[in-house]
Amino acid sequence: MDRKLASVQIISEITSIPDADRIEVVKFKSISWQVVVRKNEFKMGDLCIYFEIDSLLTKTDWNAFLFKKDEPKYRLRTCRLRKVLSQGLAIPISIPELKDMVLTEGMNLTDILKVEKYEPEIPINMRGEIKRQFPSHLVPKTDELRVQSFPAVIDEFRGKRVYISQKLDGTSVTYIWMDGEFDVCSRNLSLKDTSETIYWKLAKQYDILAKLQSLGKGYAIQGECVGEGIQKNRMGLKGQHLFVFNVYCINENRYLNFEEFRAFCDKLGLQTVPILDVVDFDYDIEGLLELANKWKYGNGHEQEGIVIRPVEEFRSIVLEGRASFKVINNQYLEKTGE
Repeated sequence: MDRKLASVQIISEITSIPDADRIEVVKFKSISWQVVVRKNEFKMGDLCIYFEIDSLLTKTDWNAFLFKKDEPKYRLRTCRLRKVLSQGLAIPISIPELKDMVLTEGMNLTDILKVEKYEPEIPINMRGEIKRQFPSHLVPKTDELRVQSFPAVIDEFRGKRVYISQKLDGTSVTYIWMDGEFDVCSRNLSLKDTSETIYWKLAKQYDILAKLQSLGKGYAIQGECVGEGIQKNRMGLKGQHLFVFNVYCINENRYLNFEEFRAFCDKLGLQTVPILDVVDFDYDIEGLLELANKWKYGNGHEQEGIVIRPVEEFRSIVLEGRASFKVINNQYLEKTGE
């Protein structure tokens, strides 16, 4: 399912903020975010437009108050106002772009309002010459959805055995071997082996091509590149490393189950992302946010968050695809400005 950066939501809760005369907090009926808004801007049951954090907005009349002079884009971030957590932006539906439209709860307005997703600038050592677009007809892209945007998925997981892995702060890579062809991919592109990009560097460092060729089937390995020169290396690692978080069997059109995944990585001598726990799932949103803040990276830095997947793969009706979601650590977001 595509991420809804801008969507129509219903105001389900309004809470005052102590000693604040001009602002209050709103929550929504179908998603589990909260946003600080101007006082009396909404009443219970109102429709509004909600923009998720990491939305990139282009300046126009209704959002001009967010922008500094000559700023071309504005990125929504997690922040605190009067010590209250605010994640995203909620505005009334009465903006010119939506004039005469019939709006319903959950409607995706991302394209209509020309909202883009923020992506960190790619350092020089991660850029490369493009071979083609990511071959998504073979392998799904690595784009985990946040549980707050799809809280109904919690009921699908209830009582199931799950594994909790650590979300690493790096850049994702996909290595694909199928029908005699090897693809090395960033999040959106397949890259030619014409420069020492981090993706190709790690492919050679871990001898990925030979390992995939030895299997006799088409597979994709998806993992996180972390270490020196990658993002801000908040894990404090020396050198550059690959940690695997998915293995996809292309011939069978499926992700490997947890035990298969671990056995696959052991066989090929690859390290998985840290597995923090294996439990029977029984959490609500608040409990998941506590879990996201429970562990830290090895150097003591706040971890970015956690990813939760079932031990036995299943398809999520709520997510319209693989049953898997992430929970980002709010303390990480606040401390890093992300």
